[in-house]
Amino acid sequence: MSAAVEAAPGATERIKALNDQYIINTYGARKIALVRGEGTHLWGVDGREYLDLFAGIAVCNLGHCHPAVTEAIREQAGKLLHVSNLYYIEPQVELAELLAQVCFADRWFFCNSGAEANEAALKLARRYWDQKGTPKPLVVAAEQSFHGRTFGALTATGQPKYHQGFAPLLPGISHIPYNDIAALEAALTPEVGAVLLEPLQGEGGVRVPETAYWRQVRDLCDRRGVLLILNEVQTGLGRTGPLFAHQGYGITPDIMTLAKGLANGVPMGALGCTEEVASGFAPGTHASTFGGNPLSSAAALATLKALTAPGFLEHAAAMGEYFRERLRGLASRFECIVEVRGRGLMIGIEFREPVAPLIERMIAAGIICGPAGPNVLRFLPPLIVEEHEVDQGVAVLEQCLGDLEW
Repeated sequence: MSAAVEAAPGATERIKALNDQYIINTYGARKIALVRGEGTHLWGVDGREYLDLFAGIAVCNLGHCHPAVTEAIREQAGKLLHVSNLYYIEPQVELAELLAQVCFADRWFFCNSGAEANEAALKLARRYWDQKGTPKPLVVAAEQSFHGRTFGALTATGQPKYHQGFAPLLPGISHIPYNDIAALEAALTPEVGAVLLEPLQGEGGVRVPETAYWRQVRDLCDRRGVLLILNEVQTGLGRTGPLFAHQGYGITPDIMTLAKGLANGVPMGALGCTEEVASGFAPGTHASTFGGNPLSSAAALATLKALTAPGFLEHAAAMGEYFRERLRGLASRFECIVEVRGRGLMIGIEFREPVAPLIERMIAAGIICGPAGPNVLRFLPPLIVEEHEVDQGVAVLEQCLGDLEW
């Protein structure tokens, strides 16, 4: 670990004052200003050190300032930052090649975020059926889901709290209960062309469906002639054990969306699909000015190479099992804990009480974590986390629970 950040007296207050004066408040109150990171650790402008068990909401899967990603960014920044997608982009096509080698998707479209990737998926599904001469414009999504903040992705998000004040939303998207195959079957009318689901629901509370559910979903979509879109923005790229969560269920979607951990902190989103489904798009039907730019693509390529290095995913999966086992032990001693759930290093702890006071205490004690709904504490540590760091996080959680006397 390199030297800590030297404390800058009054710096937090200065940053807060500028934020309060110039930034539109869409994130609520914030109390710390983070200025440096390395591996699983972050430092505030006040010199305070934190153990990061949230990874920027599942973004920095390799930890902060990973050497290979940092070097790729430096090298690419010295050569070329941006050109239009009207021209070939070398790191972009190399990234698409590597992605195609590690999953089902033959073809790729690159953008800047998960919301953009999900928008692209909705557009692709609709245009695919239109081009086939059998328009099926309707989409079925799940209650408690989260797909993004742009209008199509927002409409697909099955949480009314995110919809307030933004009506009318996009027509043609309905919602059914998650992990309910009967509800899905009933919803698949002849006009439905796609089903959009998360392999695990993240913002909806780290909700894990039954394994059998996914084979039933895949079979049902095949029988009804419906495209299966899987939103792997949070679950993908090693977060839940395998490289992509659907691989752990033994199925493949028709379309998959990625973002968050794809470039380890550099904005990057992607849509992958089969060769057949890719025929739904043609020149001029979809685009993104910055999508797949040289810098983001170089960062993503370095990230993906690190994620797929021998032993990396095995370590992350083992740490996920260790973390969840430690938390289950804690749950056996605290009646305030309803359930520990998740897969890999995507972990949710449901409490009987709102978790905001607990998260505040955890951060004050030097542990970065976050919520997944009002009563769920969420851990999304970098995939490089080690046992002693898990132990540290669990120990602090236990101390904070004791202090709260829940």
